[in-house]
Amino acid sequence: MKSLKSQLILAGVAALCAAAAAIAFIVLGYYLPAIIAVILLIAFIIFVIVWFNVNVSVPVEELTDFAQRIASGSYGIQHESKYLKENEIGRLTNQINDMSEKVAIAEKSRTDFISQVSHELRTPLTAITGWAETIAFDENLQADSLRGINIISKEAERLSGMVAELLEFTRIQDGRFNLRVETIDISAELEDAVFTYGELMRQAGVTVKYSGPDDPLEIPGDPERLKQVFLNLLDNALTHGSDGKRIDVTCTKGMSRVKITVRDYGRGIPEAELPHVKEKFYKGSAKSRGSGIGLAVCDEIISRHGGELNIENAEGGGCLVTIYLPMTQKAK
Repeated sequence: MKSLKSQLILAGVAALCAAAAAIAFIVLGYYLPAIIAVILLIAFIIFVIVWFNVNVSVPVEELTDFAQRIASGSYGIQHESKYLKENEIGRLTNQINDMSEKVAIAEKSRTDFISQVSHELRTPLTAITGWAETIAFDENLQADSLRGINIISKEAERLSGMVAELLEFTRIQDGRFNLRVETIDISAELEDAVFTYGELMRQAGVTVKYSGPDDPLEIPGDPERLKQVFLNLLDNALTHGSDGKRIDVTCTKGMSRVKITVRDYGRGIPEAELPHVKEKFYKGSAKSRGSGIGLAVCDEIISRHGGELNIENAEGGGCLVTIYLPMTQKAK
């Protein structure tokens, strides 16, 4: 089959020939043949436009949508094109299909590697944490040694949290991520998370203020997963907004959904980074260490509950995280 470029060149040449013929007939005084030539030229142009739309515009639009699906994370999907399989469009389709397959293989290899390494790290980290806590109870331990042991324990705990996030990420990637939905008092779950994290905030010199409804606020949800989200958001607020010395947490009831906010008074997030903060492994310009997937996991958990997680800079400084959760069954 001729290439698209060759076909378009031939179509252009044919159109020029038809136009030249019409002009020649008019000059010679043959008006009827000239009219026929013009009609044929118009018909030919319409044919070319229709042909170009069916064989070029539509396939390119389909390929664009297909590429966007791959970019959104649907790795490995294949596009079965029914247009011009042997020309440029067909070869482009084959190349994109090949790319999709290779990206899927690479993504699976990365996920498998992360999962394997995370499992391997769990055992030594547990041993390190256990022995650090045991040694810390030694009354004969000198002050400098005790300080070093506390650092070891704290860093081991931080690494354990990163390993847990990575394992959660691999469960999401390979489809083993599930919710155990039951009727829960969401305000009580949030208040418990604030209480759990309160001591760390006090040690850091940060005041946390919680405001919630007086009566139970029952919604369908997975209590463990949602508490994981709340603790992660509180940890982020403490890590990135502790210089503001204050964190506000609220829970309010709307017409059909619950609104939860976590607001700090720190420096906020650079505007250029805001659209990317929920992306996997994105860390931006933050100096704090971490896996870069905590917010991605939180976003997935809230999405599975049929809700929304929004992150923005608050008026007057700091970061504002807003969670919307439906009050009726929408969890996936």
